[in-house]
Amino acid sequence: MNILTLVLYELQEATLLAWNAFKGLFKRPFYFRDFIEQMDGIGVGSLIIIVLTGFFTGAVLTLQSGDTMASFGAKGLTGQLVATSLIRELGPVLTSLMIAGRVGSGIAAELGSMLVTDQIDAMRALGTDPVRKLVAPRLVALLVMVPALCMICIAVGIFGGWIVAQLLLGVSPAQYFRSAEDAFKRNDLLGSVIKAIIFGLIIGVVGCRSGLRTRGGTVGVGRSTTQSVVVASILIIAADFFVTKALQSFLPPGR
Repeated sequence: MNILTLVLYELQEATLLAWNAFKGLFKRPFYFRDFIEQMDGIGVGSLIIIVLTGFFTGAVLTLQSGDTMASFGAKGLTGQLVATSLIRELGPVLTSLMIAGRVGSGIAAELGSMLVTDQIDAMRALGTDPVRKLVAPRLVALLVMVPALCMICIAVGIFGGWIVAQLLLGVSPAQYFRSAEDAFKRNDLLGSVIKAIIFGLIIGVVGCRSGLRTRGGTVGVGRSTTQSVVVASILIIAADFFVTKALQSFLPPGR
């Protein structure tokens, strides 16, 4: 099987997996408890990582751009630069990459372990659909929690930028936040949420697909885990370009 055929096959299988998962949401039984547990594990479990990522990203942005902005006499616009960078690009991308590393790998490892230990076959024997029971809750949880974590990352990043701007650049809080407020445009915020939803779907589909195609026992579980992180990260970065280009056409930035 050549590389093109393999890519098309994996794309087909991933699409079918996502379709069957979402189609199963409207059939009984409804696994509400699994949805809540996955949201808790993905959202609350990733909160510290996202807060630290957002804080230090905003701090570094301010630190790197402060002198440059001052040389143009625009040090007071540092808040707008930080907020715009986080909202349009860094917030959704960094959040998704962190989630891919923490949650995507966990999904692949968990499903892969269940597959090699025949737990998934046992579920089928008992009449339970593994896609509805295992895949659907994880996909929905990621679609809900990744945008929420993205907003938290943006907010914390702006706060981190304010700390550095006040302590090292001498920018007053009123000036910083007044400038940052100018970056909150409807289209930019909506675009950030759309990006986060698409990236969350990528993480979920890649993680579940990698786990459910595990072969070779425990060695295969490790291989699937690594593959999940690498593939999801590459797809997030690649999809970011195309999504950004589409958003520039349908949701012009700065409005």
